[in-house]
Amino acid sequence: MTDEIVLTVKGRKKIEDELEHLKVVRRKEVAQRIKQAIDFGDISENSEYDEAKNEQAQVEERITKLSNILKAAKIVDESDISLEHVSIGTKVKVLDMDEKEEIEYIIVGSSEADPYELKVSNSSPVGKALLNHKVGDIVDVKIPDGVIQYEILSIDKAEE
Repeated sequence: MTDEIVLTVKGRKKIEDELEHLKVVRRKEVAQRIKQAIDFGDISENSEYDEAKNEQAQVEERITKLSNILKAAKIVDESDISLEHVSIGTKVKVLDMDEKEEIEYIIVGSSEADPYELKVSNSSPVGKALLNHKVGDIVDVKIPDGVIQYEILSIDKAEE
């Protein structure tokens, strides 16, 4: 059984844009590289040809993956997001009780997670722990090093 794929509207748009780029731009670029490699002659020992064919396979694999994500995804409508509790599509400000440091997370589906942008998946330890909690709640987040306690300071819609 696979996990449900959940995307925000912005996450869907990002995937659609990448898919469009792969289909319209990358396919043509790779096809051109293959054509140039063939022009070099014998393809049996042509590393440029082999590299271009491998790249073509990777592009086609990514296109298939993104298409399947879009077909299966449940889109979280911004109007359905409640600010009463943490859910996918919310921005959550928490206080790390040990470090006395405030952190903002955006809760997203696993396909959109990006730790560099503090976008955490609803299935990650932090995301799972925060889901369905309210402002003022103290939440224990189990991590490999132990437990972090967060106090939820605010919940807003993620304005991406």
